[in-house]
Amino acid sequence: MRTLILALSALALAGSAAFADPIADRQAIMKANGKAVGAIAPMVKGEKPFDAAVVLDALKTLSEDAQKIDVAALFPEGTDKGDTEASPKIWEDMAGFQAKVEKFRADTAAAVAAAPADLDALKVEFGKVAANCGGCHETFRIKKS
Repeated sequence: MRTLILALSALALAGSAAFADPIADRQAIMKANGKAVGAIAPMVKGEKPFDAAVVLDALKTLSEDAQKIDVAALFPEGTDKGDTEASPKIWEDMAGFQAKVEKFRADTAAAVAAAPADLDALKVEFGKVAANCGGCHETFRIKKS
């Protein structure tokens, strides 16, 4: 009986994975990234006071989300169509896109490890992370109105 329950559970999990929506999944990651950047950017701009706890939490979110970006799973063939801002350039240069993702992973992990303790340190670390965002969006994103 236990084997039957485990087998049915495995089938249920496999079936639900088949219905995963890579476009929605990657949009959820980007939305979380936008929220994390939105917590940090006003500090860098001097619009909000520096808060080390908020900074570290946001950097951890960015780093954790970077680890979730599985290019093969989130950008399979055919997902350049539909409600997406993903540029066809992703599929034309998958290796270049993967390299951007890996750099984002490395820089967000380094920013978390640095744990910026003041605004000047934040500006250095956040500058590296934000450059990744901007560079990738310029090449691999189509901004829809």
